[in-house]
Amino acid sequence: MELGSWLVEISGTPEGARLATTLALVSALAHAIFGALQKGRYDPWLTRGAIDGWLLVLSAPIALFVVPWPNATTALILLGAIVVHFAYKVTMALAYERAAYTVVYPVVRGTGPLVTVIAASLFFAERFTLVQWIGVGCLSGGILLLAVRNISEETIDPPALKLGLIWALLGGILVAIYTTYDAYGIRQSPDPFTFLAWFFFVTAFDFPLLAARRFRRMDVKPVVGPLIWRGLVGALIAWVSFGGVLLATRLDKVGEAAVLRETSVVFAALIGWFILGEKVGPRRLILMGTVALGAIIVETGG
Repeated sequence: MELGSWLVEISGTPEGARLATTLALVSALAHAIFGALQKGRYDPWLTRGAIDGWLLVLSAPIALFVVPWPNATTALILLGAIVVHFAYKVTMALAYERAAYTVVYPVVRGTGPLVTVIAASLFFAERFTLVQWIGVGCLSGGILLLAVRNISEETIDPPALKLGLIWALLGGILVAIYTTYDAYGIRQSPDPFTFLAWFFFVTAFDFPLLAARRFRRMDVKPVVGPLIWRGLVGALIAWVSFGGVLLATRLDKVGEAAVLRETSVVFAALIGWFILGEKVGPRRLILMGTVALGAIIVETGG
């Protein structure tokens, strides 16, 4: 594929770095929308099942008939991706079951980039300058302080909140694991779009089955129509969000892509403010500014 060859050619160049920055920021916006879809009246297991069901449907013709079949190395990496992403999705569903979206999302996103930068330094020999580490601290610290502020407003019982936070922290670690692992996978593949298409296809089988089983066991079943439409929108956004950040890690540093993507917390807060009518307040605005400043420092401090 010509586009895939071009992406491979510009990887590691200034042109590739600029494109990676753009892709990571677009991914951040898309991921904020993706996260907001899981906030609402639907069970998180059903929502994720609907999203993955559509990912399966949309990705199958591309994987089976458009891109080449994966070679043996890519196929083995994809098998590992199934396990890693299944663990992540289960962890996130458990976290959303027990704590509010506004608590879970910042904890996951604040933990992820810090661990990813450390993992990228170990596995890809990436080096951050002292200035960039200060930026990582601003970004992760700002995100986690947003979570602390949101926790103070929670009214659910403390044991449930504590369990939700544990799952959220584990989710953040798994974000770092899958970001590093997927970056390795897309770099090993001769064509990045082959890896992307097969990645979305093979990692989407599990949750539709879990969601269907859960739906059958529900005493009071939700209306299916809106859930299906929510799943379609979520699947399209997932292609932009996860696909964008994967391509960014192919083009430039894994750690920088991971940090920039976590500006999704700022986009999520803005969506909550302007679209969902949520209160923001001066403290949250300051913390959002800290997150954005951290991302800028990381990008310009290298």
